[in-house]
Amino acid sequence: QMQLVESGGGYVQLGGSLRLSCAASGSTSTITTMGWFRQAPGKPRVLVATVTTDGITNYDDSVKGRFTISADGAKNTWYLQMDSLKPEDTAVYYCYARIYYPRSDNRWGQGTQVTVSS
Repeated sequence: QMQLVESGGGYVQLGGSLRLSCAASGSTSTITTMGWFRQAPGKPRVLVATVTTDGITNYDDSVKGRFTISADGAKNTWYLQMDSLKPEDTAVYYCYARIYYPRSDNRWGQGTQVTVSS
């Protein structure tokens, strides 16, 4: 069973930066998509950014131009570089992987808190 562990969350001021990391263990060769979601209090979990093994990226409009997703070639670790942070970015951030074998499915990390103060 593949497991994901996030790190790098914390507290920053408006305009600051954070870099989140996701470390994957297990059958990482089955990953097709890596990414990040976030969930603010009382709100549903929503997509932030994804990158496929083909290198195709997808960003929510709210973070375009401010956040950058990247991954290593072995699919062991991926990152979310967050710049120009805003209070509305405050949320629990979850790393995510989409796998294709033995069947299409999703894997999630435990979440890491990001708080942006004004």
